[in-house]
Amino acid sequence: MEELIRVEHASKTFRSKNWRGVLQEVRAVEDVSLTIHRGETLGLVGESGSGKTTLGRSMLHLEQLTSGKVYFEGKDLATLSKSEQKAAYQAMQVIFQDPYSSLNPRMTALELVMEPLLTDSKEAATAKAKEILAIVGITGEDVHKLPRSFSGGQRQRIGIARAVVNRPAFVLCDEPTSALDVSIQAQIIQLLLQLQKEFSLSYLFISHDLSVIRHISDRTAVMYQGKLVELAPTAQLFENPQHPYTKKLLAAAPIADPVLARAAMIQPEINQSIQLSAHFEWIEVAEGHYVRREKQ
Repeated sequence: MEELIRVEHASKTFRSKNWRGVLQEVRAVEDVSLTIHRGETLGLVGESGSGKTTLGRSMLHLEQLTSGKVYFEGKDLATLSKSEQKAAYQAMQVIFQDPYSSLNPRMTALELVMEPLLTDSKEAATAKAKEILAIVGITGEDVHKLPRSFSGGQRQRIGIARAVVNRPAFVLCDEPTSALDVSIQAQIIQLLLQLQKEFSLSYLFISHDLSVIRHISDRTAVMYQGKLVELAPTAQLFENPQHPYTKKLLAAAPIADPVLARAAMIQPEINQSIQLSAHFEWIEVAEGHYVRREKQ
């Protein structure tokens, strides 16, 4: 498959002072490398604070990496001119987690989707915005309503329309369904799959909901304590997890069958303490299935 985005040895450290005025460092992302192919969905999972969102935001330069590189269509983003960077980042968009706070409350749905189309004439921008709003299910007089008039699912549809109206190559989906009811989540997932097929989009889909990841992702990457620990085709990861943390993560997911649930919880890896060292290697246990192994 054709490479769209490549991340090499990405690290991000946040520095802040505690209440005593002592400078502290938190390594949110540590030496992560991965590739996203054109037209695929890469799922990214891990517990809260594992670095998922920081890594995703770093790809769009919403967070500045402490070290490491991000390549888009084979070009190191850090070495591009300002005009080249602007063009690259226009081809990389984001759908935020919270549909309530991510939209300007003073702008109508139509205005929100037109805003990224400033280079077009007003007539052309209006036509494009109405077209994409219709695709996501916002039509008629609804396009002239303010965000407060819409439900959470409808607001997320507007956010999605805003993200894809310029036909980007890549979209960061940062937990786009977590604030929605389960019934609405399924509709949003189906919409994202429809848009991906129609516009040849690539997604980095960040979520803590493993059922959503399993449904939408082609491959899945697992992060733990800011580090990547496993990467595999999604079906293979769920059927044959290798890293202790991945096993623990999957075992913690709800299982409808009580017999299977009890069997999952008595696996020795589930209750063991997970330690990551500075000395490790990547093992390919099956085609495209990589797991981090700590060296003794």
